[in-house]
Amino acid sequence: MSTLLVIAKEPLPGRVKTRLTPPFTPQQAASLAEASLADTLDVVAATPATRRVLVLDGEPGPWLPAGFDVVRQCAGGLDERLADAFARCDGPALLIGMDTPQVTPELLRTDYAECEAYFGPAEDGGFWALGLADPDPALLRGVPMSTAVTGAVQRERLVAAGLRVRDLPRLRDVDTAADAHAVAALAPHGRFAARLARLTSVTTR
Repeated sequence: MSTLLVIAKEPLPGRVKTRLTPPFTPQQAASLAEASLADTLDVVAATPATRRVLVLDGEPGPWLPAGFDVVRQCAGGLDERLADAFARCDGPALLIGMDTPQVTPELLRTDYAECEAYFGPAEDGGFWALGLADPDPALLRGVPMSTAVTGAVQRERLVAAGLRVRDLPRLRDVDTAADAHAVAALAPHGRFAARLARLTSVTTR
């Protein structure tokens, strides 16, 4: 089993999911981010793991379930923060973000018998998951983040290091309102879908 890492921001208005505004207010966008994070953490909690770690920018809240270690994100760009998260692990680790509440425990189960890395591409060109049998922070440092080629560059970095890569299904991150509705349809029974339905009814009145 792996350490499961979730990298996240505290869901505060104006600091998370700013591309959801408009049509949602900053408070509503933060509420959606909180629901997405809570769904993600519940899935991680339900997945067998040697350790579960929330790598957090901000303070934990009532959305955090039991069984997680909380560590602070380091300073620097996203590549440095991801690298630092892996540097804290002394065995196989899989890292995901808070933007894919449709994720399932089945997607997070890893077996490094026939590979050294897992890679989960995102539809926007990034990646939603990265797993390393031997976490090496150098595999992430310098990768350009939040671009249309982030995922391609990161995967090539793994291949160039001689790692056998197992690809996970392509998932859609929640960035825009269209993303939110598409993702909610894939996980209609979660907090995120319920929160989105409630907020959408409010904004369309």
